[in-house]
Amino acid sequence: MTQRINATASPEGLLDILSQHEIARIKDTSNSGLYELFRRCALAVLNSGSTLDNARDILQQYHDFSIHLIQTGWGISLAMENAPPNAFVDGKIITGIREHLFSVLRDILFVHHDILDNQRFPLDQCDGISNAVFHILRNARAFNTKQRAKMVVCWGGHAINKKEYAYTKEVGYQLGLRGMNICTGCGPGAMKGPMKGATIGHAKQRFADGTYMGLTEPGIIAAEPPNPIVNKLIILPDIEKRLEAFVRTGHAFIVFPGGVGTAEEILYLTSILLHPDNAEIPFPLIFTGPKGSESYFQGIHDFIGQTLGFEAQQLYKIIIDDPIHVAREVQSGANQVYDFRKVCNDAYYYNWRLAIHQDCQQAFAATHDNMEKLALHKNQPAHQLSVALRRAFSGIVAGNVKEEGLAAIEKHGPFILQGEPDIMTPLDTLLKNFVAQQRMKLPGDNEYTPCYKLNP
Repeated sequence: MTQRINATASPEGLLDILSQHEIARIKDTSNSGLYELFRRCALAVLNSGSTLDNARDILQQYHDFSIHLIQTGWGISLAMENAPPNAFVDGKIITGIREHLFSVLRDILFVHHDILDNQRFPLDQCDGISNAVFHILRNARAFNTKQRAKMVVCWGGHAINKKEYAYTKEVGYQLGLRGMNICTGCGPGAMKGPMKGATIGHAKQRFADGTYMGLTEPGIIAAEPPNPIVNKLIILPDIEKRLEAFVRTGHAFIVFPGGVGTAEEILYLTSILLHPDNAEIPFPLIFTGPKGSESYFQGIHDFIGQTLGFEAQQLYKIIIDDPIHVAREVQSGANQVYDFRKVCNDAYYYNWRLAIHQDCQQAFAATHDNMEKLALHKNQPAHQLSVALRRAFSGIVAGNVKEEGLAAIEKHGPFILQGEPDIMTPLDTLLKNFVAQQRMKLPGDNEYTPCYKLNP
């Protein structure tokens, strides 16, 4: 058996006290309680640095892990049994991991008590969802109202190769030298590299207030545990609200090489930016990677052109092997965003003006029935087709790494995707390229077994 640790942790200034009702909800082990959700997310945080990227494998390896909330006369603490040892030094929890652990507690309680159970946030309406995302971020103190447009969202794969990872660090370094902050999905790979590089750039410029924000959600956190550089960890309730949090808080976007999860994020952006309501809003978007990643971006570019058209291809720039050029483009684009919001009297810290419609906001359940019914045809506006394609990739992500997706595939076989040949042929080509480039989730050293089947 792998070594286990029994220990306690106190918040030390973060979430010092809780109400009796909040404590009862966290302790509740029933289906309506929050204990199991908190336990899983806490285990993911404590498992930071692990090479496992399968939620089921992590839960099975640490099936005996437990965590309990203890209330004392002076506040609260968490008692852990059979915890992963890499979260501790000489039996004491690492400070950054302790902060992440209490961020999980903070966000789970706030989302379920103040958002999901609150009639002030009608989650079947666009404004209600956008306001809910804002309140979750504000409660987590994500906003810095004293800084101008400096938040760069970086997306990309968590299992990229060494050359690609080194490139993400170099881009992050150039961004850090220019005083830019970093926001990622908080995991390893392309989510860690830009933060790691930015810390050096910030240090050289004596920029002491660097923000390294990580946005995640309960369904993916086990496969992408927070990396230790993240100093603002925020748990959104589902992937759609996580994606909206990215686009509302970011001032410029960089996409590094990745797989189906990265393709999902790209298609989420195109579904928003192609909508006529957003035609005049500046939104800097750059695809970049080192030499050798040209084929990855060419595959993405061709797929977007063949399915969504030339207009969608004009939404981004592709820059290969030039971190300084990338950083300068990002800084210039962020300055345009700042000037635009200043003229429009819009908030610098949250993009209220961007129209995000319900088909982008509503949570998509990756069931066999929902996947088979996706409208994968061109007889619809491009932004609506992009929504359907994004959901297709979301389902594949679920089938690859999420517990509920793995269980559905195990029980019913692969998801069935069907649509017009003009859509399915490019989709098949792109997915095969991902497999050939080892950008799909690989179970150990075995050949990838698709969790989907395409029917034209």
